[in-house]
Amino acid sequence: MASSGKKLVAVLQLTANQCKAANFKICESLITDAKKRGAEMVFLPEGFDYIAESSQESAAMSEPLEGTTMTSYRDLAKRLGVWLSLGGFHLKNNCDSRMHNCHVVLNSAGDVVATYAKTHLFDVNIPGKVSLSESRYCIPGTKVAPPVEAPVGKVGLMCCYDLRFPELSGLLAQKGAEILTYPSAFTKVTGEAHWEILLRARAIENQCYVVAAAQAGQHNARRQSYGHSMIVDPWGAILAQCDETPGIALAEIDLERLRDIRRNMPTQSHRRDDLYHLRTAPEVLDESTIEKHDFGGHLISKKEVFFETTLSLAFVNLKPVVPGHSLVIPKRSVKKFNELSSEEMADLFYVVQRVGSMLEKRYGVNSLTIAIQDGYDAGQTVKHLHVHLLPRRPDDFEKDEVYKELESHDKGENRRARTPQEMAAEAVELRLLMYGQPTGNKAAHGTG
Repeated sequence: MASSGKKLVAVLQLTANQCKAANFKICESLITDAKKRGAEMVFLPEGFDYIAESSQESAAMSEPLEGTTMTSYRDLAKRLGVWLSLGGFHLKNNCDSRMHNCHVVLNSAGDVVATYAKTHLFDVNIPGKVSLSESRYCIPGTKVAPPVEAPVGKVGLMCCYDLRFPELSGLLAQKGAEILTYPSAFTKVTGEAHWEILLRARAIENQCYVVAAAQAGQHNARRQSYGHSMIVDPWGAILAQCDETPGIALAEIDLERLRDIRRNMPTQSHRRDDLYHLRTAPEVLDESTIEKHDFGGHLISKKEVFFETTLSLAFVNLKPVVPGHSLVIPKRSVKKFNELSSEEMADLFYVVQRVGSMLEKRYGVNSLTIAIQDGYDAGQTVKHLHVHLLPRRPDDFEKDEVYKELESHDKGENRRARTPQEMAAEAVELRLLMYGQPTGNKAAHGTG
């Protein structure tokens, strides 16, 4: 049992094959054993549901989250009252013959609380030793899942080959992760060379616990996994590990020790943000969840917005200077360009670039005027930083008269204000061009 203030976790190791029922029976027994020994969260390896004989069979056997396999694990989690990290579930995609390699987290009530689609796919050829092409049957994920609030700590979700990309674990640590997970099926060749070194390095550089459940042994004639599931503390010490046979290993998560290590060596605060940055790519939202956006005291209706990320949005103009004249703003209310954070700046210009490309295609032009009115003396009348995008045609203005038009277009009665219905109709058209579909479709952007 874990001592006071500490939480016990378990890693599970098995030799999965193509029989789902047999694999579940083994996992059920090991999870039950871990729970009896006091584990509050049990971590399973990549391919815990099955490891097929071929890539075609692997894709064909995949299931949705509502399928038989995940339902069985949800019932098990609820019956035992234990959290489960199910790494590397073969998630069916209805829009593609391939699937997602999906890390799923269940709480003790059996609810799915988080998913993460593996972003780095194992396409590797080491002549005479290893040859695997995961992208033949898997779709790479497109999102970094935020750390999951679990009873044992904040858990960062990754999967197997992600271990070789320290930027991902660094981002998760930056977002508050205390435990980094790497459910895996490392090959015998790569595991012997790199498994322990990489796991301990990720723990040390991020000052996080690392929990890595792994497959072990001979799955079929073509697949053999290294094993050695392990739990590593934030100082890089191995707290527990399995050998190369099925079983479990348990260790305590001591978040006070983690905090002590971070206090004594505050590497996160020592990062040189003036020289380099760790940040995720802008996250496109399928659909806005806010009915009204504040734009310097003016309310922008959800119906007028045609593209949105977590930090920025694009919407149609009340008094356009030319057809297609659109606006892009940061969601946070700032008056000046220099008030933006580096992340907001990158996100804003990502949206400007995406919207600009769409407007050129929509209006059949190859030029845009992109203007930022940075302050009142530059013509900014709405006290919220905004970017104008205007599709341009030859001789639509004399010389640089466009800037005079921009400065005066929303003043007085010199230009008719459009009705909400007119703006909403244009936004619908542009939204279709930006997303390529009338409504949100998570499958298009990944699953986690």
